[in-house]
Amino acid sequence: MSAELRTTRPDHHESTLVLTLSNPGARNALHPDMYAAAIEAFDAAERDESLRAIILTGADNFFCAGGNLNRLLENRAKDPSVQAASIDMLAHWVTAMRQSSKIVIAAVEGAAAGAGFSLALAADLLVAAEDAKFVMAYSRVGLTPDGGGSWFLSHALPRALAFEVMLEGKPIGAQRLADLGVVNRVVKPQSALDAALAWADELAKISPNSASRIKALTSTAPLQTLDAQLVDERDSFVSSLHHRDGLEGITAFLEKRTPVYKR
Repeated sequence: MSAELRTTRPDHHESTLVLTLSNPGARNALHPDMYAAAIEAFDAAERDESLRAIILTGADNFFCAGGNLNRLLENRAKDPSVQAASIDMLAHWVTAMRQSSKIVIAAVEGAAAGAGFSLALAADLLVAAEDAKFVMAYSRVGLTPDGGGSWFLSHALPRALAFEVMLEGKPIGAQRLADLGVVNRVVKPQSALDAALAWADELAKISPNSASRIKALTSTAPLQTLDAQLVDERDSFVSSLHHRDGLEGITAFLEKRTPVYKR
């Protein structure tokens, strides 16, 4: 079997799309075919109003080993533009995750290494098994991060610690990353996907308009001045107030009932 990205809508979790990294025998190592499939999946998901969340996970209780070193060696014999194009596709995938109006949750078992770690960091929320490991292993093979790994770590951690993680390329446990605020929830082994699905169901009860706008505000906040963020907050608040979700949320609260948001 070749590398692929499996797409499923689990029974009883109709508002959630599960994307599964699958590359049997290679610990779900990444491949350009996966990049193309992921970009297409996120594009389609954006047009599907019934979807509220997207979960990224790995097959066979292992998230992702990152890039395939054999393929990278083969690319050394080709023009550098070949590898550059591949990394650009990965970047397009990461951008699609960040710009998606859906809530993106990474469910990590086993390990997330190299670009696999970058993809986990690109998610909005991260659920990891307590025995899962995360490693920016690039320096161990004479390479440097891609997929936004350096950006995400540098925004999530103090500079010195982010540099240490990338420079040494040593595995970090899920609990350690949770203590640092990178991992949201640590769960028992082989339960990360179930935990992510349950969380997605819970989050599906929130206003989809609010969720997408809060995601956008969270993304822009570290990148601009307070004055600019205050303007964005004002515009988002006013738009939300005049959105149908604002009417339903306020009315439900005043009527002391659970809001029902249309999809």
